[in-house]
Amino acid sequence: MTSIRARLLAWILATLAFGALVMGLGAYRNVLRETEALFDYQLRQMALSLRDQGEIAPAQAGALADADFDFVVQIWTVDGRAIYASRAHSELPAQAVLGFADVAVQGKTWRAFSVATPDRVIQVAQPAQIRQRLAAEAALRSVLPLLAVAPLMAAAVWWLVALAFRPLQRVASSVRTRDAESLAPLSLQGLPDEVTPLVQALNALLQRLASAFGAQRAFVADAAHELRSPLTALRLQIGALRRSPDEAARAAALNTLSAGVERAVRLVEQLLTLARSEPGTPVASRETIALAELVRQAVADTVPYADSRGIEFELDADDGVQIDGERSALAALVRNLADNAVRYAPTGTRVQVRVGLDDGAPTLWVDDAGPGIPAAERERVFDRFYRRDADGVGEAAQGSGLGLAIVRSVAARHGAKVTLGDSLLGGLRVVVRFAPTA
Repeated sequence: MTSIRARLLAWILATLAFGALVMGLGAYRNVLRETEALFDYQLRQMALSLRDQGEIAPAQAGALADADFDFVVQIWTVDGRAIYASRAHSELPAQAVLGFADVAVQGKTWRAFSVATPDRVIQVAQPAQIRQRLAAEAALRSVLPLLAVAPLMAAAVWWLVALAFRPLQRVASSVRTRDAESLAPLSLQGLPDEVTPLVQALNALLQRLASAFGAQRAFVADAAHELRSPLTALRLQIGALRRSPDEAARAAALNTLSAGVERAVRLVEQLLTLARSEPGTPVASRETIALAELVRQAVADTVPYADSRGIEFELDADDGVQIDGERSALAALVRNLADNAVRYAPTGTRVQVRVGLDDGAPTLWVDDAGPGIPAAERERVFDRFYRRDADGVGEAAQGSGLGLAIVRSVAARHGAKVTLGDSLLGGLRVVVRFAPTA
């Protein structure tokens, strides 16, 4: 049974049934005892009422002799001679035991009370079977109201449980009738205290989903806008290639087209990398990585571009620094930092890359001699597709505006913090500080 409502009903009804059974049995036994005590009281009072009488009047003797009268009265003299019997009863003994006694004669039990006077012994007896039947009927009548009320109580419990679960049904109905685009919070009005935290948590989840979907829609819109320009440029360059009048013009147009394709490929690769590093995407398997080795490989991938611009890499890496993370994502982080440093650095300068520990935390430093970023813009440059004026550095204009966005997104997935500052080389310093290793 998985339904809370069904389990609650079953437990409550079982508890009610058990309680009704215990109460019924208790009432039944109490009434039996009280009725037996009442019958004993009647026997005693009847015997005592005859104790002081000199004789039994004929009218009274006729009433006592009535066959419908359950009691039998016998009187003996002190020497044991029977002087009166309300009616003949061969089952009763011819002698009495003073006080209350259960007398068994010929397989039948009688309840008797006997009292002695100076000149006689009086016994009043009643069949035990009649007493038990009358007591059981009285006890049953006392239990009948409880039996009659029990179904009403069960129906009331059923209705109250249904009423208590109505807010949950309302929430479930509200969620069930929504379409995939409806992420508005659920109403908390009229909800019990036990359900409110669940609905609040669900509203928080809906809010996070709305933010994630909004970010995805904005990302798709921005990506479509950013891809439109390079694709349009490629189409124009293909047209220029077709219209080339000679081999020299054709070669120039082909070089321009090749450069445009490279820029488009880089943009698409960065879009895919950013999409994979967005919050909510599945996390690839993590492993322990030597950060220095990862940085050397990423820098080696960037060296050809740096050589084309006459820029030299200076690498200082501590081989003992290790981190836990996704190798491909962290490689993308380092490549984007190295590529940005080379892209914005003036020709003939150098880029410094260092790996070490900073207060026990694995840290990556990247310094360049470029124009740097003013303090007022250092938070803004992490926005997707944001490009700033690079003060005449031509290569910068070819950037996609995604490099630092990718860096921050990957760093966030690895619990790292990215900060921007001024470099001793005169340009920008980027510091990626990972969480201290245990």
